[in-house]
Amino acid sequence: MKLSIRAPWFGVWVLAFAISAGGARGEVKVAAVFSDHAVFQRDRAVPVWGTADVGERVEVVFGAQRKEVVADAAGKWRVSLDALAANATGTELIVRGTNVVTLRDVLVGDVWLCSGQSNMERQVGERKGQKPLPDAEAEIAAANLPQMRLFKVKKQKLSVPGKDVEAAWAVCSPETLLSSEFSAVGYFFGKKIHQEVGVPVGLIDSTWGGTRIEPWTPPEAFARMPSLAAFAVAAQTPDVKADNSTPSNLYYGMIQPLAPYALHGFLWYQGESNLMDTHDRATYGDKMEALITGWRAAFGAEEAPFYYVQIAPHFYHVIRRRVHVSPTILPEFWEAQTEALRVKNTAMVGTVDLVDDLFDIHPRDKKSVGERLARVALKRTYGKSDLVDSGPVMAGWRVRDGKVVVTFGDVAGGLKSSDGKALTWFEVAGADGRFFAAEATIEGADKVIVSSPYVKQPVVVRFAWDEAAQPNLKNAEGLPAWAFRTDSGGATVRGVMEVKK
Repeated sequence: MKLSIRAPWFGVWVLAFAISAGGARGEVKVAAVFSDHAVFQRDRAVPVWGTADVGERVEVVFGAQRKEVVADAAGKWRVSLDALAANATGTELIVRGTNVVTLRDVLVGDVWLCSGQSNMERQVGERKGQKPLPDAEAEIAAANLPQMRLFKVKKQKLSVPGKDVEAAWAVCSPETLLSSEFSAVGYFFGKKIHQEVGVPVGLIDSTWGGTRIEPWTPPEAFARMPSLAAFAVAAQTPDVKADNSTPSNLYYGMIQPLAPYALHGFLWYQGESNLMDTHDRATYGDKMEALITGWRAAFGAEEAPFYYVQIAPHFYHVIRRRVHVSPTILPEFWEAQTEALRVKNTAMVGTVDLVDDLFDIHPRDKKSVGERLARVALKRTYGKSDLVDSGPVMAGWRVRDGKVVVTFGDVAGGLKSSDGKALTWFEVAGADGRFFAAEATIEGADKVIVSSPYVKQPVVVRFAWDEAAQPNLKNAEGLPAWAFRTDSGGATVRGVMEVKK
């Protein structure tokens, strides 16, 4: 039997459907970074945003606070909650429009964004192609931390600003730590901060292995640095590359949609790809400055702490001899990393003593890396001034009777040999520039005497200036001395040294 569309009820039904569809109102929604189990940043205004119908009135309620706003011509809305005190008791965030969105178990504490490439991305659990982390099973079993929350951003590259990310907050537990594949460095950092400070901690993991710094950088940030003009142009042109990199596509996909979520600070562990791809010594410091200032601007946190990790010793020129011709390529990159210390409220932590296999670009000891970042934050951000957060730093040198006297700062009770053996990885050269391995002995609390029978009149001294360097000089706190050279305008690799303007 054939159905006739001339039935009288059919036209009425079509008309009713059209009216209903045309008059339907869109649901009020919040950005993905607002979900059950979220952590809001304490002691500062907290932006809350989302979408609704154009002109729709939206009400946001959190505790005793109530804010109203009207969605703009693009259907976007945003309110700002007044500064909140730390609160470990879950509270509801209620958003009302034509519908009601209720987010449960929201805490107030400190939020940190963790980003970078594979050494930041590496999770506590197993990862194909990489060696297991030490004591991984025990660490996972001990991850019942209900006041620590995890937000793992799904990977996406975009050529234009993204509308949102795909993720949701989860209460930290052995199950969620495993299932989210959350950053081990971020996890160990957050755990230490939570234990020492005693407030809820929210961690955002936005990472992607094998990535360079340029894709993570906001396009407008390149424009502020004359040395990065080519990246500024490419970043404004979809899918155009500069120096074999697509600028800003990870920023558009995995960072910008999170802004301006209220944060306490940033953690960064990246650089291996820039070193391997382009020997990026000349401009990496500028790229770091662009990233730091660009992210701070995006999140409305102009002086938020930005703490990052020195990339670890690795046989770059052994494994990649076609593109890396010298074992000093890595320490020269360390120098480039330290140039970002010119930006206020930044610090770098060292890793030269945390590698158990120089052929492995992914050192297994992520716990020490996370806890060293936490040590820096505890001293510099949380005011625990009694903490020592830096290894020995070369403070000066002079020649005395054919030997070099190197003076160190940050000795924290005195210089030590970590294994009780003679100090390693010191070198001296004369006017001919030929370096020889040197004998080095500790004198007093803060000096090392360096000499070589092959260099009667030393004019240059350097320390740990090699990709394989794993020196045994430390301070009494067990933190390793920083590599340095005196044949580059006195430049030193100075981690955790804030350059004050």
